[in-house]
Amino acid sequence: MSIELYYYAVLLLALFAVFDLVVGVSNDAVNFLNSAIGSRVAPFYVIMIIASLGLLTGVIFSSGMMEVARKGIFHPQYFTMPQLMALFLAVMISDIILLDFFNSLGLPTSTTVSVVFELLGAAVAISLLKIYQAHDSVIRLIEYINTSKALAIILGILLSVGIAFIVGAIIQFLTRLLFTFDFAINLKKFGALWGGLAMASITYFILIKGAKGAVFITPEMLQWIQTHIFDVLAIIFVISAVILQILIFLKINILKPIVLVGTFALAMAFAANDLVNFIGVPMAGYHAYLAALKTSAPLTSTMEALSGKVPAEPELLLLAGIIMVVTLSFSRKARTVTKTTIDLSRQSEGEERFESIFLARIIVKASINFFEAIKKILPNPVLNWFRKRLDTEHYHQHLADGQTPSFDLLRAGVNLMVASALISYATSHKLPLSTTYVTFMVAMGTSFADMAWGRESAVYRVTGVLTVIGGWFLTAMAAFLLAATVATFIFFTKVIGVVVMLLIMAIILTRSHARHKKRFIESKSTEIYNLKKIKEVHSSIHITFKQMGSLVHEILQSLDTALEGLFQQNEYIIKNEKGKNRNFQNWANIIIANIFKCLRLLQKEEAELSYKYANTIRHLQRLVDGHRDIVNRAYLHVSNHHKGLLGVQIEELSEVKKLLLDMLQDVENTLNKNNELDYARLQEKHAALEELAQQLNEQQIERIKDGSSKTRLSILYYAILNDMLMLSKQNLKILEIFSEVLHGAKEVEKV
Repeated sequence: MSIELYYYAVLLLALFAVFDLVVGVSNDAVNFLNSAIGSRVAPFYVIMIIASLGLLTGVIFSSGMMEVARKGIFHPQYFTMPQLMALFLAVMISDIILLDFFNSLGLPTSTTVSVVFELLGAAVAISLLKIYQAHDSVIRLIEYINTSKALAIILGILLSVGIAFIVGAIIQFLTRLLFTFDFAINLKKFGALWGGLAMASITYFILIKGAKGAVFITPEMLQWIQTHIFDVLAIIFVISAVILQILIFLKINILKPIVLVGTFALAMAFAANDLVNFIGVPMAGYHAYLAALKTSAPLTSTMEALSGKVPAEPELLLLAGIIMVVTLSFSRKARTVTKTTIDLSRQSEGEERFESIFLARIIVKASINFFEAIKKILPNPVLNWFRKRLDTEHYHQHLADGQTPSFDLLRAGVNLMVASALISYATSHKLPLSTTYVTFMVAMGTSFADMAWGRESAVYRVTGVLTVIGGWFLTAMAAFLLAATVATFIFFTKVIGVVVMLLIMAIILTRSHARHKKRFIESKSTEIYNLKKIKEVHSSIHITFKQMGSLVHEILQSLDTALEGLFQQNEYIIKNEKGKNRNFQNWANIIIANIFKCLRLLQKEEAELSYKYANTIRHLQRLVDGHRDIVNRAYLHVSNHHKGLLGVQIEELSEVKKLLLDMLQDVENTLNKNNELDYARLQEKHAALEELAQQLNEQQIERIKDGSSKTRLSILYYAILNDMLMLSKQNLKILEIFSEVLHGAKEVEKV
């Protein structure tokens, strides 16, 4: 292969850098956005502007970290330029695929861990291949790999996860004791001092993380900052406290500037340190190519030149910063990942994304027993004092638009202050950690201390945290194995292997984008959401019935598809509909929760009305149960490869399905589109459906008698027929209540 061919490899690495920036920022945005977005400190566009300025500022400070990709994991003097190109291409392909996978799942992971273990995996694979070709001993692997660096990173991960959670929980607990959930009064007393500490912590973070890598900071300036850090912090504390006290006198909420400054600081740190995760490898490839051109044998000379200092390219760093800002502004997957962290730490009740697992239940049970034991030890006056200071009933923040933030500004400030302090301390002592791990676990610790994980949600939140942590370790293993596999493939197949991997990556990313877009559209198409604050009860009731109409629409379409899948013996179609069962149950739970909120107001005004409205809960649950039973039975029958329904049974069930779907369509139009209710006509449709079902029952009995329909088919046939009858009846019941509650109709005939 000629040296000119590697010029195109460098261009390919540059293209990979753009893709990696997009998928990387989409995942790491959770690091610096969750506190600001979760507390709704400012309009969304203001938060984006602050974060974008932090990103661009951090780009200036990023050059000091670029050496990690060149020599942090392996020793470049043992590799030639073609070998490093294969290594770098494998790392970038693996990183893009892996990060996009986590983005699609909405799980925050560490871009630092992913790129480090990809470098490690690819370097180990190519080193072993070199050793094998040279007939050397495997023990020589330690000469190629910087094993101490990898071990330090692993230990840093384990320590940072636990420490961040514990410190976040302790600081939030003490802060909440000081200010309580109704913190407006105490904020006037102690807010300036607390805010001064927060600003000093965040400023320390900016100085330590920023100055270390800044292009314009000389070693002497950095040494002076580190030597006089306590003096600098003391001055910042005093100045900040004075300014914040003035703002308090002016009746300005001092928590808002603290959260916004903290958001800027974390965004800056992300760009300053994590930028290497996305463009460090391509830049290392570019420097390797330039170094090879300067040698007499560019394809065989080893890369000792990469072991030294390499100057930064400010224009490339600025371009990378612009790409990050654009991605942050438009990436849907960034919103998905951020939503996961915010949902796990929100103070209020709501839809839980994760189901409970056995380990989560054990942890929650052990925690309950532990705190019950503590309560028995503490005197009653102390317990009463704690209850008074931590009374969550005082959490009643509502914004001008009537919405409730996921958590208050006080916790958002603690999140940023603690994360900044921990990351700064670790950096100043050269301890490896991941900003993602620290910021996420601090957020989980503060939500735990704020009792956001109540008895009703604890197992689900713990499951979510365990899932995310498990994903982190999966990141390390998957990154190592994937990069090692891709590097080995490219090492042997050269250009053809790169082309094949490009095609595979394109297919994976295209399908991932399509799936995520489909989920996004589906989530927007169904208007089912929690009523955060009910101002007028009757309009809220109307909204809940409209949401029922949306749910009926989704069930209608799912039933139609699932039954067609059963008739065609298509397992894939039914499995896809089976996957919607959980969504339908979650949506039903949300509607039921909204009904309960309305009932709290109704019970004082109209007892009879509230009783009738409450009956919708039972009918709604049966509606979801009927759908689930049909789909599950159909899937079980087809997936077990049982004999399909008889032709005549398919015709009969298709006739019933047509009548049922026609009725469901009328119900949807009445509830969702507020069409005029013709209850008598719907009763006639239900009666016709019952009459048809009775007729089909008799025909099925004849088939059982003559042996044409075996036992398994008969059970399936009767179950689906009865479930469809039940669905028709439940919809009629819901419309009966809808008519009485909203339209003030006279008592309709009972079904």
